[in-house]
Amino acid sequence: MMATWYECKVKYRKTDETGNQKMVGEIYLVDAISFTEAESRINEEMKAYVSEEFKIANIKVANYAEIHPFENADRWFKSKISLLAYDEESGKERKTNMYFLVQANDVKEAYDNTVHTMKGTMGDYTIPAISESAVLDVFPYFSGDEDELEQVERFNALKASKPVVAEIEDHMEFVTEEEEETV
Repeated sequence: MMATWYECKVKYRKTDETGNQKMVGEIYLVDAISFTEAESRINEEMKAYVSEEFKIANIKVANYAEIHPFENADRWFKSKISLLAYDEESGKERKTNMYFLVQANDVKEAYDNTVHTMKGTMGDYTIPAISESAVLDVFPYFSGDEDELEQVERFNALKASKPVVAEIEDHMEFVTEEEEETV
């Protein structure tokens, strides 16, 4: 079963470095079955982080196909991936877009992490866009059953992993003016 991710915007009063309090709205991602469960889960998660009163301002379904945490990264980036397929009936190339949420420290690292997660993909793809996401933290669903301890350990191991970034081969071909004249 594929996970359904919900973006939850939480508003609360936060004290800054100077001691002033101001109202902030932060976005968290929760894996849930329904809006009701997402609201319940974000309430439970936020109780651990926020000591004062908070309000759930908005909950919406997020369009992430996959979430990829990485160690030593403190920000989340939204990677747009275009899968390329050739439609034999129409004879045209077709693109299907999907979005990954990838943890990284900057855009270049987010690109490298996205390439790492796409390693082993059989089809052709491009990465047309990567942008920093407003998501502060991700809360996947774990029921706490012994069977799911393995999932928790796998998720935490993935968060603790660091991708080995290999050199990316350039497969682009260029036609010179001389070759173009002979064609």
